[in-house]
Amino acid sequence: MSKKNNTDTESVAASGKELVPASDQPLTVEQIENMIFTIRGVQVIVDRDLAMLYGVETKRLKEQVKRNINRFPDDFMFQLTIEEAKSLRSQIATMNPIPSRSQFATLDTGRGHNIKYQPYAFTESGVAMLSGILRSEIAVDVNIRIMRAFVGMRRFLASNAQVFQRLEVIEHHQLEISAHQLQTDHQIEEIFNRLDQESLVPQQGIFFDGQIFDAHTFVSDLIRSAKKRIVLFDNYVDDTVLALLDKRKKNVEAEIYTKAVSRQLSLDIARHNAQYRPIAVTVFDRTHDRFLCIDNTVYHIGASLKDLGKKWCAFSKMGMPASELTNKI
Repeated sequence: MSKKNNTDTESVAASGKELVPASDQPLTVEQIENMIFTIRGVQVIVDRDLAMLYGVETKRLKEQVKRNINRFPDDFMFQLTIEEAKSLRSQIATMNPIPSRSQFATLDTGRGHNIKYQPYAFTESGVAMLSGILRSEIAVDVNIRIMRAFVGMRRFLASNAQVFQRLEVIEHHQLEISAHQLQTDHQIEEIFNRLDQESLVPQQGIFFDGQIFDAHTFVSDLIRSAKKRIVLFDNYVDDTVLALLDKRKKNVEAEIYTKAVSRQLSLDIARHNAQYRPIAVTVFDRTHDRFLCIDNTVYHIGASLKDLGKKWCAFSKMGMPASELTNKI
């Protein structure tokens, strides 16, 4: 724009006549879309970008608007707060690493980083009202391009609404995680500890014939997980069961309840207890099924421990404490 055009426009505005926009190189609709921001839930263009589009000074544009202030209610035009102006400056810096001259002017600052003034924001209705103030062919053309830019932005926001909603949810969750990071770290550590102990143990399942090693590994892991006490109810026990219970940690007690103790089993128990940590064996003939109690957790097992994997058998973790079972002995 020539110096003469600027001088003529300012003098006309100062005289109280209508502002006449002028632009040697009009911006495209796409370029205007970059000037549209969402503030207070509505799409707006700030005063200095509008002044640039119309080819006038911001001061003169605002003066002309004030002369017709009754045409600009709050849903047509409003002034940004300091916080909103700072937020808008941040949006511009994030969206465009090399802001245009108008964007720098939009958020003009004084010394340091403080906002120098609070811009006015015009909604789509407010921009349309400007066409009644700025009467000229150029003003009409500018308003048409601005209206098309608003429509384009609405279509973009509508077509990507779900994406924006998901991003908002992700951002919200990230903020929650950051606010509780210390607590989360402790919880993660606790989760890994539980994974190492219980949660990797299946809750229920079936061992088919031939899965002897799988069944043996399953029971071995259960026995290793005990911290205080192991109680086995099994009517058919031999020396292999004694060896299996020796996989328990130190200071973990082991007890077996079985319906009969043969002469051979009695000798095996005596020899075992003379060399290894003792296992208490008690005659108990009131059970039919097999139960393995690991601390206060009860597992129901469909076959004797010595026969696991030889034929089909099921196992399941029961929803009752082991104390409820052992207290009835």
